[in-house]
Amino acid sequence: MRVTDPLAIKALTHPLRLDLLELLASTGPATAAHCGRLLGVPQANCSFHLRQLAKYGFVEEAEPGGDRRERQWRVVSPRPTIKVDSGDDHLLRRQLERVVIDRETAAIRAYADREQHESSGCWRGALGITSGVVSLSPEEAAELRAKWTALLAPYAARDEGPRPGRRHVRYFFAATPLGDDR
Repeated sequence: MRVTDPLAIKALTHPLRLDLLELLASTGPATAAHCGRLLGVPQANCSFHLRQLAKYGFVEEAEPGGDRRERQWRVVSPRPTIKVDSGDDHLLRRQLERVVIDRETAAIRAYADREQHESSGCWRGALGITSGVVSLSPEEAAELRAKWTALLAPYAARDEGPRPGRRHVRYFFAATPLGDDR
């Protein structure tokens, strides 16, 4: 899904909306009440933000739940990989990038701050943080980004719920140049 509508892009600039998208993508259909309990926010907030996400085509109503009293929401099918093209609106792009960076930084810090990392059993050595500085031309940087995206694509395209031995793992790629003065 390529997002070019500035209003749809702006709809993604709220951290709770990104949290809701991530939650629905990883757990499947859920009500606003369930999302609120899992995210620690009021149901009314989740309900409002889910409706906003639906307005721009990111989520949709799912089949009614067991009690049929509450609306269930799900990520649209097939699950979208959202590519944002803000055109010449650099301020909008910067706003969305900051929200994404803040969320990813918080997730990385939460992982690093946990008393005991995922270091048991089969997950030992599978998770962690990798950082490096390499010398690249603009073409090589573009090639590396394309390879990274291609590497994750088949895993992101799978539309699977939780399965034994599997869990959702967060990946974040950032290519940022060192200052020109180095």
